[in-house]
Amino acid sequence: MEFNFKKFEGRNVRQEDRITLTKSHSIGFPQKFYNDNNIKSFKSAVLFWDDANKAIGVLFTNDESEKNKFSIIHSKEGYGGSVVARSFLRFNNIDPKIYHGRYEWEKHNQEGVGDLFVIKLREVKESVKN
Repeated sequence: MEFNFKKFEGRNVRQEDRITLTKSHSIGFPQKFYNDNNIKSFKSAVLFWDDANKAIGVLFTNDESEKNKFSIIHSKEGYGGSVVARSFLRFNNIDPKIYHGRYEWEKHNQEGVGDLFVIKLREVKESVKN
């Protein structure tokens, strides 16, 4: 009998496919999401806000001429990436203490922009662990 074992190297690694909004004003892209969507090939993210739907759209880009981009911080240990979105959150009155958590995302093609990864924010109840 022949086996083709592959060593498990995912110990202590979050296999999370959801986008994270942190209390420290960052939008996180965990390793699984990061790898599945090839985020390592992008330098920046452009953020969009839909006030009526309380939704954030994220466009990943390498467009150097984009003035309103946020640099993606790529983990050197391979844990994914993030953007510090303090100015975006403040400008749009999004309090990360109220809306922090992990969010399922959906892809939305925004005319004239391209594919956005969209998360719909919800208020976090203090008694609920996320």
